[in-house]
Amino acid sequence: MENSSEKLFYTLITGATGGIGRAFAETLAAKGQNLFLTGRSADKLNALKEELSSKYPSLRLIVFACDLTDERSRAEMYKTIDAQGVVFDRLCNVAGADIQKAFEKYTEKKIVFQCRVNLEATLSVTRFVLSRRADALEIVTISSMSGVYPMPYFALYSATKSALVSFFSSLRSELKGSGVKITTVLPGGVYTRPDIVKDIEGQGLWGKMSAKTPEYIAQKSLQAVRRNRKQLIPGFWNKFLATVPKIVPQNWRMRFIARRWRNLEKDAF
Repeated sequence: MENSSEKLFYTLITGATGGIGRAFAETLAAKGQNLFLTGRSADKLNALKEELSSKYPSLRLIVFACDLTDERSRAEMYKTIDAQGVVFDRLCNVAGADIQKAFEKYTEKKIVFQCRVNLEATLSVTRFVLSRRADALEIVTISSMSGVYPMPYFALYSATKSALVSFFSSLRSELKGSGVKITTVLPGGVYTRPDIVKDIEGQGLWGKMSAKTPEYIAQKSLQAVRRNRKQLIPGFWNKFLATVPKIVPQNWRMRFIARRWRNLEKDAF
């Protein structure tokens, strides 16, 4: 590793133009942190860059449009990072796809897409950042309350989010004492896209008690990783729900979840 004292440190944020990713970008920009932002849409990234640069003229900001599900696209991004000599002291793994439907309704393309963006891409970016890190590095990964236990009609999403929890728990152990802090975040509903807001409102009191704003998630996540907390479950109600697997038999939970979600569908593209 190169001498990090001679480098400018950046935070890499994936999914930077989505609700949570944007909240991380805005929160860190306000603190004067240098940012490397990536997302699929070049137009959205450039608009975000213009907005943040206008508010924070001294901000060092790099954007790169990347399809994280595509190995070649990721390689181009890594090549650009190497060419600019960027060193990272923080990684925010935010990008993800929240497809919700019966598994029989999936296409082969959607199976591959969701697995790649939720799991493969996150691990690939993490491995790359570890090889281009400062002496101290913070890694925040957005998992989900859906990763706490299996969820019918959300099966692939909950499986990939659970895999993130398992992976980053193991990585913490591997990197103990190396200067790398790792926190996995398991939010409930988050007020991001209009369709998600509609879903939250449709859940009534249950949804409102679970849901948080993107800004809340970003701020609490950054506080948690600074303290090197293994996991963060934002909100009292979500912490309570996370204890359910310890006291309620799994077959009861599965029946309840299936009844609640079988008639709701959403896709990602």
